[in-house]
Amino acid sequence: MNRQSEPRRKRTIPHGLGALLALSLILIAAPLAHGQTTRTGSSGQPIPRFVSLKSDRSNVRLGPSDRHEVAWTYVKSGLPIEITQEFENWRRVRDWEGKEGWLFHSLLSGRRTVLVTPWDASGENTPLYAKADVDSGIVAYLAPKVLANVKSCSKGWCRVEGRGYDGWIEQTRLFGVYPDEVID
Repeated sequence: MNRQSEPRRKRTIPHGLGALLALSLILIAAPLAHGQTTRTGSSGQPIPRFVSLKSDRSNVRLGPSDRHEVAWTYVKSGLPIEITQEFENWRRVRDWEGKEGWLFHSLLSGRRTVLVTPWDASGENTPLYAKADVDSGIVAYLAPKVLANVKSCSKGWCRVEGRGYDGWIEQTRLFGVYPDEVID
């Protein structure tokens, strides 16, 4: 049989990989086509966005399915986490250390929380003020990695609360909110 008469073989992509590749191309092209810096995920929510962990045990996987290996497990509910991508019911997330992986959507909550200066290796405490003003008086000092609930954010300040404290902190000292994000 000569080369011209041989039937052509179709190239096949493993099941599921084709859809993942197509989704990746759409996610890359969508912001460019519309001139946007943020985009909307399959959930209808903006990407990127901050959420928190709902469960005390959350397995982070290497890919968007339960067939992918567990990379690590979070063992504290309420931790703030950033969603950077969505695929069906899976969310690609990034934590304060920059580690990324995939979580199933039901492990996440829309409740907004923050970590106070988790990147500060010096152990220096951060002042919590009575009002959104450095001259308003300090009501407490919060250690690095203290977990707090966000009540509101505006003009570079966030009102946070936790066990035994309630006050205002400079927004740049928090992981779990964007620098100029407004939260009512």
